Amino acid sequence: MNERYVLGIDYGTESGRVVLVDVSDGREIAWHVTPYPHGVMDSELAETGIKLGAEWALQHPEDYVEVLRRSVPEVLKLSGVQPERIIGIGVDFTSSTILPVDQNGQPLCYAEEFRREPHAYVKLWKHHAAQHEADLINELAAARAESFLGRYGGKVSSEWMTAKALQVLRERPDIYDAADRFVEAADWIVFVMTGVMKRNSGCAGYKSLWHRREGYPSADFYRHLDSSFAAFAETKLRGDIVLLSESAGTLTEEAAGMMGLCPGIAVAPGIIDAHAAVPGVGATSPGDMVLSMGTSLCHLLLSDREIQVEGICGIVEDGIIPGLYAYEAGQPAVGDMFGWYVKQGVPAYAERQAVQAGMSVHAWLEARASELLPGESGLIALDWWNGNRSNLVNSELSGMIVGLTLQTRPEEIYRALLEAAAFGTRHIIEVFEAAGVEVKELYACGGLPQKNKLLMQLYADITGREIKVAASAQTPALGAAMFGAVAAGSARGGYDSIEEAAKRMAHLQEESYSPNSAHQAMYDALYKEYRLLHDYFGRGGNEVMPRLKQLQKKAVKSF
Repeated sequence: MNERYVLGIDYGTESGRVVLVDVSDGREIAWHVTPYPHGVMDSELAETGIKLGAEWALQHPEDYVEVLRRSVPEVLKLSGVQPERIIGIGVDFTSSTILPVDQNGQPLCYAEEFRREPHAYVKLWKHHAAQHEADLINELAAARAESFLGRYGGKVSSEWMTAKALQVLRERPDIYDAADRFVEAADWIVFVMTGVMKRNSGCAGYKSLWHRREGYPSADFYRHLDSSFAAFAETKLRGDIVLLSESAGTLTEEAAGMMGLCPGIAVAPGIIDAHAAVPGVGATSPGDMVLSMGTSLCHLLLSDREIQVEGICGIVEDGIIPGLYAYEAGQPAVGDMFGWYVKQGVPAYAERQAVQAGMSVHAWLEARASELLPGESGLIALDWWNGNRSNLVNSELSGMIVGLTLQTRPEEIYRALLEAAAFGTRHIIEVFEAAGVEVKELYACGGLPQKNKLLMQLYADITGREIKVAASAQTPALGAAMFGAVAAGSARGGYDSIEEAAKRMAHLQEESYSPNSAHQAMYDALYKEYRLLHDYFGRGGNEVMPRLKQLQKKAVKSF
């Protein structure tokens, strides 16, 4: 009985998932999901009724603890595995999801004096109410030619640590002063388990502007944002930064009792959810790009070179795999764009026919769209239903479909949206390679590759590359579990490197998607049209999209 197991804990937007994984071969033995009791608070503060402003998105940190309290004992019960067989724990988390804590590491919202204060709660990754602060950061960084700006494609996001903390300072300086530190939720939940507050290098690098050699931006930069912000990095971001391949600590007796585990289990540093998918699919070499495909799409590319690339979301040394640089790019609406069309744009007759065929509307559209030839619809779309993340970094852009006629059918629109998403990824790949960062292999994971074969074939046809698909439907949790095995190390039955763990624990589907050469010429022609529209509407040829948004805001405000 030498079996050894690790836990991968995947914190998503609506729920947390715990997966029990066999260290020897990566088999997923059992899993359990705990929905967050408070959910996403985007209109009012739960239990208080306090109204929130536009673009707010908060969570309650106790929901994250509830995942440990409920789901960990449940996977042990479902699997029959004894707690003594668990050697490591890894955590992945949405990011940048941040919270202010006191000197004891307790969230400020736990204190009675701050229970009714929205700024004392967790700001979820999709909290966008700090856009004004992000604009200030970007304007100042550009004016000062700050070196960090190029590592983030020229713009810092409102979703990230600095903008959110600055929003707290500007709107509630008393809460800012009361916060001993601002921490990523990924680091806080590791603190709950270990009793030690450390910052993981991934979140620090991608979301808090930290660089391994340069550190954080200067105090002078922060001072120019606000005189009370000068010591932000020195005080509010203080703490040891640990590499993802290291151990963050071990499970305390208190946490072990809550989770039904044994104290002393190795706990890995937290990792960004999409980033955990990289070793989860077995990608560990320069030139490997992972497409983490769900409601949005995150492109993660490994390289042995640090080069500034247009429109990327970040470059971090040792950001995912030790010894390599990891680049992040993205498309903010992929699955969401398809879901929008199914929910808002499909005619009633299509829904009836799908029901009669015993199919979901998505499956019905996919089947019909699969019968079309490239170019047959006469349509082309821009994939900007939630703005553009890479390479234009402009949330004011919006979607477009060109070529609609009275004869256009729903499956043709659906296929045009699938193609648009693939065109967007092709452009991202081309920008990387034009800058000198090679893309050798494509891997895909997430919900979409498991559900939509047409989409994956279109990605292969349009990029002209083979796409390998993860066997696991829970790749981030599996990747997190791998880091748990590395935190344990070989001495405890784990692994001494993430490369070794990935080699033993990651698996791909037997079938991959290869480009259909008969479709290449047509898709090359369609891609040229996509690029013309992309540059015309995205690079200043016609700024009708942001103008329409301004008119929309004006119209709503006037009433």
